Amino acid sequence: MLKLLFTRFLAATFGALALPGLVMAATGDSPEAFPQSTLETTVNIESSGHLVLFSAVREVNNEIRSDSLARLPVSGEGRLYQIARDSNREQARAHYLRLLGKRNAQILFECSGVRCGRSNVWANQIFNQAVLYGGDATQDYLVAGTVSEDGTRWLTLVYTVTRGNLREYAWVEHLRVAPGASIPGFGNLARRVEGPVIVPWQGGVTYRFNWQAGDRQRVTDLARVEGTIIALVGYSALEADESFNDAMERARKAAESLSEVLSKTGVPRDQQEIIVAGPAVVFSEPDRQGNRVEVVMISR
Repeated sequence: MLKLLFTRFLAATFGALALPGLVMAATGDSPEAFPQSTLETTVNIESSGHLVLFSAVREVNNEIRSDSLARLPVSGEGRLYQIARDSNREQARAHYLRLLGKRNAQILFECSGVRCGRSNVWANQIFNQAVLYGGDATQDYLVAGTVSEDGTRWLTLVYTVTRGNLREYAWVEHLRVAPGASIPGFGNLARRVEGPVIVPWQGGVTYRFNWQAGDRQRVTDLARVEGTIIALVGYSALEADESFNDAMERARKAAESLSEVLSKTGVPRDQQEIIVAGPAVVFSEPDRQGNRVEVVMISR
């Protein structure tokens, strides 16, 4: 069971795992704007073949190439935001990731820097927004899928970039996909995995967990569904003066402590699985750093 669970966890984490959160605005609503940004342009999108990329872009003989792309029948809008000078695009991206997590979104593809391809192609040939042309090393992109209660599928695209003049922009598309269209990587199986709910921790002998009451309730509610497994994945930051094994042990003890907390709030021990990652697994997302336990809910 543990081996199977860990395999599922890795697949979800590195491929299509939603980020933490609670129930928020309806899935069909465009994501709330990053507070430290200004809306500059809104573009209505109605298309029988809107181009959406699910892998890095490249240009060959003036043609867009990508290992995974689709031209989808969609309706929605794109919004161009200029990010305030006292903020940055990393914070804007983290904001949209949090909102997507609250919708239990499935991240279908994401990239950063030169791995995304040429910024010029994204700006001028994919999004048709010349102001998005910036440095190839200072860009990132993600596409996420959500399903509303009535079964409607939605895609959210977020592209951020820093231009040569150091101004930073975010382009956000929120699109309703017509029934029957095939979306690469967006299958029913991935809906069985929810989370992670990220729970930062402090302490050594005793542990303090920093998480919202709504997060706890979400985990408890999902645990009531027969067959659901609650995976507790313990992470730790490797301190300058400690060994790898010591860091792994801290992560294990923190996960065990949170397991005890959950058992007292109605999540039986036999529904829980503890996985220790310690400092061995590294993420780029700002919210997924340091000492924390990530709680992943896996339905039968």
